[in-house]
Amino acid sequence: MAEEKKTKDSVSRDLDMAKKIALLVHEAGGRVFYVGGFVRDLLMKRDNKDIDIEVHGITVEKLEEILNSVGYRTEMGASFGVFGLKGYDLDIAMPRKEEAIGRGHKDFKVDVDPFLGTEKAAIRRDFTLNALMQDVLTDEIVDHFGGVDDLKKGVLRHVNTETFIEDPLRVLRGAQFAARFDFAIAEETIELCKGMDLTALAPERIMGELEKALLKAEKPSVFFERMREMEQLGYWFPELEQLIGVPQPAKHHPEGDVWTHTMLVLDQAAGLRKQAKEPLYLMLAALCHDIGKAITTEEINGRLHALGHETEGLPLVKKALQRVTNENALIKYVLNMTELHMRPNQMAADGSSQKSMNHLFDRSVSPEELILLAEADYTGRAGEWDFEPNRMFFKERLEVFQEMMAQPYVMGRDLIEAGLKPDKNFSELLAYAHKLRLAGVPKEVALKQTLAYKTKNNA
Repeated sequence: MAEEKKTKDSVSRDLDMAKKIALLVHEAGGRVFYVGGFVRDLLMKRDNKDIDIEVHGITVEKLEEILNSVGYRTEMGASFGVFGLKGYDLDIAMPRKEEAIGRGHKDFKVDVDPFLGTEKAAIRRDFTLNALMQDVLTDEIVDHFGGVDDLKKGVLRHVNTETFIEDPLRVLRGAQFAARFDFAIAEETIELCKGMDLTALAPERIMGELEKALLKAEKPSVFFERMREMEQLGYWFPELEQLIGVPQPAKHHPEGDVWTHTMLVLDQAAGLRKQAKEPLYLMLAALCHDIGKAITTEEINGRLHALGHETEGLPLVKKALQRVTNENALIKYVLNMTELHMRPNQMAADGSSQKSMNHLFDRSVSPEELILLAEADYTGRAGEWDFEPNRMFFKERLEVFQEMMAQPYVMGRDLIEAGLKPDKNFSELLAYAHKLRLAGVPKEVALKQTLAYKTKNNA
């Protein structure tokens, strides 16, 4: 609660400062507007702590003078007319014209023009709902491109054809907005996006939009469905595109192909992500878990099989992840989860022993989240699937595993204290001691058995 109150107080301070600046700008003959997502979310009654204001009708020098009078001015991009104030999370910009000079997201020539006017300033925005402006002092909504009407209709529509195509990242922004707000994308915008080249975008920009879709949308599948609709899966997400049309056994997957199943699993995982320590990791595991089916699915004796897809697909999963991120911990997590994702539900169906489950949990980077992935995979199918029996099976065995792992166990120093010297065989002895630990053998007994193992095997 304290952290929530602090955040609200901080937002309130930022809004108060925006009004203070607006009053001083008004006295100098100008106007200040809230712009971008803040206005959109205000009208949608959604929280948005990112406050951007745009200052019109005064010179850059006058704005700098005003900012200096109210606090310590910082230059977030002075050549682009973007400033801040120390201690405030407030972006203060001036109207500007942008001209594409390259293919990348940042390849723009920027000219600051405080007297450009609201319509020309807003025309550089991506979608009509992001081109809305609100006067900070009067609350007047300035809507040059029908953004309010599109908000009411639940439609994403580009502002201007010429300016929109200059930034290919807008294809992904459109897809993630559609997912987060559950909006349709206007047909003319979809057609425009089909012809845009995404190859020059930086991986971190792709990951940024992907992360927003995976963590902020109730149904992240919409992001990928819209990318598919815009025919833009191929360059950045080819492994996912290859799942389209890959068949599955109707008995276990009445929803149809692997693509459809993956999208359902992704949405199920979205409902579980708050339980994960690393929600993004879990979501990417859900996204990638069946990628291997694209190369393993075949018909054998009249039946469909994807034998070994959880391991055969690992190189594809790694390639897909490395295309958008170099975060080793994330990649390791997703590869581990992908490899193990089939095991929990299989073992529940077989009524596997505690010892077997201990070994599975021990192999997992996160047993708790492996269970979450298993739930998303189990329920991410057409029809009603009761996961409760499996959940209880996992809960009971995980509790036993956690209690066991909390007990004292044989470590390297215990072997040294017993008179052994660290050598090339030490790792073998520790591995043997670890097996005893997983079998629930008490430390004292495990130490004796480990020493006996060394003597017997001359390890």
